Amino acid sequence: MSKEPLMTLVSTNLDDPSLQGLGMYVSLRGASDAGHAHDLVCNELFAHLKSELYARFDADELVVYSTQRPRVTFIGDHFAGYQEPRLEIYLMTDELDRKFWFFAGVEPDLRWERTIAELLNFIQAFNVNLVIGTASLPMPVPHTRPVGVTAHGNRKDLIENISTWSPTAETPSGLTSLLEIRLNDAGRDVVGYSLHTPHYLAEAEYPAAAVAALEHVGAALKLALPTEKLREAGRLIESQLAEQLEGSNDVKQMVLGFEKRFDAHAQEHDRGSLLLDEDERIPDADELGASVENFLATIEDNAQWLDANREPRDNDSTSGDPDQ
Repeated sequence: MSKEPLMTLVSTNLDDPSLQGLGMYVSLRGASDAGHAHDLVCNELFAHLKSELYARFDADELVVYSTQRPRVTFIGDHFAGYQEPRLEIYLMTDELDRKFWFFAGVEPDLRWERTIAELLNFIQAFNVNLVIGTASLPMPVPHTRPVGVTAHGNRKDLIENISTWSPTAETPSGLTSLLEIRLNDAGRDVVGYSLHTPHYLAEAEYPAAAVAALEHVGAALKLALPTEKLREAGRLIESQLAEQLEGSNDVKQMVLGFEKRFDAHAQEHDRGSLLLDEDERIPDADELGASVENFLATIEDNAQWLDANREPRDNDSTSGDPDQ
């Protein structure tokens, strides 16, 4: 018995020659989305750019609901507003009327190879000229410095001399990393930008990471992508963080230590690892976790602080965000 396809084309406008040779931006909410960069990017793009749904994947076949529980609203005496997980491809139009594909939604738990195979069919059918993925990783870096990045892929012109950290390491995979491998195997141009978000801010919304993601994607795909609202939110958070630093010497010393390490490595010709401590050793997960706990412990009512830094997300309502 043949398998039912995971992807369904929902648009009838498939033969338009202007759809050939466009770029594709991939942003998925996966296991690591430090600073909620994916949600911020989606909110910004769907709020300010024209979008048209072209294809959707059968999320019910791809998501393990016990690990990615969808949200639902309880209103007094009944449940409503179930936010089903979505994985979709949109045709977006930037601020200069240039079009690109946007593949967004939840990262599948299951059937990665089938998902990628069907996505590759879409990419080949529309002759997508470049696929770019972004991710946001928690890193021991200060919020007082520009957002760092690890650039990767097979387009040397789009990744050379960009990375602030280029490790050799074995890490847990994600769909976007496997997609990069499969696209390279298929001879397709692919690039990824992994943004470095301060690990002590990973659970709060950190607009600077989303701005950096959109800047890299915009430059690579030659698109005009909206960032002004994110920049405004970022300036507000920077001001709040400055107040927190002034009120806590422990937090200030922690950030100063990250700044010293960041600046020392930034001056090195070989762009040494930002993860290395004073003894040239990479901190383990327990040490990173202890730093986060120390940061939060020094903030009065940290739950209130996190709420103050968390913008309302589209997937908390019934909007058109693909992550519902």
